[in-house]
Amino acid sequence: MRKIKYKKGRKLQHITLEYTGSHKEHQTEMQLFVYDDNDVVEYDKFTVLALNTCIDYNKNNWLNVHGLNNIDLLKTIGSHFKLDDFLLADILNTAKRTKLEEQKDILFFNIKSLLPSEYSDNISVEQISFILKDGILISFQEKRSDFFTHIRERLRTHAGIVRTKKVDYLLYLLLDAVMENFYITIEDEEDKIEELINLTKKGADPVILEKIENHRDNFNFLKRSIVPLRDSLYYLKTIKDDDTYNGIQKETFSFFIRLHQKSLELLEQIESDMSSLESASNFYFSEQSRKMNEIMKTLTIISAIFIPLTFIVGVYGMNFDYMPELRAKNGYFIVMGAMFLLVIALIIYFKKRRWF
Repeated sequence: MRKIKYKKGRKLQHITLEYTGSHKEHQTEMQLFVYDDNDVVEYDKFTVLALNTCIDYNKNNWLNVHGLNNIDLLKTIGSHFKLDDFLLADILNTAKRTKLEEQKDILFFNIKSLLPSEYSDNISVEQISFILKDGILISFQEKRSDFFTHIRERLRTHAGIVRTKKVDYLLYLLLDAVMENFYITIEDEEDKIEELINLTKKGADPVILEKIENHRDNFNFLKRSIVPLRDSLYYLKTIKDDDTYNGIQKETFSFFIRLHQKSLELLEQIESDMSSLESASNFYFSEQSRKMNEIMKTLTIISAIFIPLTFIVGVYGMNFDYMPELRAKNGYFIVMGAMFLLVIALIIYFKKRRWF
């Protein structure tokens, strides 16, 4: 699909458990944090066999799953936490848009994490899903990445208030970290737009227009990713008055309101950047028109100079026997001199009219 490294998955049945993403080479691994205000225990290379023994429902639990290729392992996780196949299908089907689903004891949230590619204009896409249930937060990533490294360090070192809060606050921190990637991506796109604007002022290379259109596609893709996120966050911040799900504490809703405001800021910034792209595109076409006008003006002036000369040559090229000037001894030099003076007069006239 053009420049965006986001492959549209095959259309699957709603409960078909098949990973449709592009990170199929990554093995499925798990990591578990069990923490409270007094202590934190980290289990790396965690296995499903330890689900019953390591998870402590008297504390906060964060189970992070990297890689979605092991369908049997995901089924085991779903069975242990009583997740229906519809949720598992949404986790595995990366072609679906951002979604929030509220059930009696479960809050499901998936989001697209976007980052610029290092050596190209591509945007890399990864779907991250979250399940909040009964004092445990489960996150599903397509591959191991460093999106949440700083949050892990805060858990280990007791920095900030994350260990004093429930896992709903941890969900806020993880969503906030993913949304920071949108800012990074937009900032990268803005730097490239600035380069394009400078290039349009130096020349009108058709490659510039192609790049402008590619970045316009990138911003449209960003917008399509953020709009459903905005809608989901708006719904999330309003369920505090809903009796269906009560896994988010009242005092935590203010943090999700901040995320909703961030999504609005991102959309406003995208609209502004798309206006800048439109200006760059308009400047490109204006520069093309200006250069074409310069060429046409030059050709018109040359034509205007040679039209009277062509007329004179045409007159004296007629085959009449009785043309007085043809017999004149200095006729050739007189006509050439008159033509030369005519050219000089036309040039002076055009100069005075500022035609060039």
